[in-house]
Amino acid sequence: MNEAEKLHQHNLILDYLRKHNTISPAQAFDFLGITKLSTRIGEMIKAGAPIVKKREKGFNKFGRKVSFMTYSLGEEDENRQ
Repeated sequence: MNEAEKLHQHNLILDYLRKHNTISPAQAFDFLGITKLSTRIGEMIKAGAPIVKKREKGFNKFGRKVSFMTYSLGEEDENRQ
């Protein structure tokens, strides 16, 4: 993936976070077509984006317990207008 495509995905993720507050890997795939959310989030954090990680627990479609990361914007970005 080239840098322009990565930047485009970063912008999609930021827009989604601003509208919906959090994003999970399943949401990134379903709504944005992004399959490597954790990689994009890591790149964004390295570039200075104020993203907060949180481990969640739930159940998959087969009823098995699973854990997954969700991501949200930190206060620095939430105060932007």
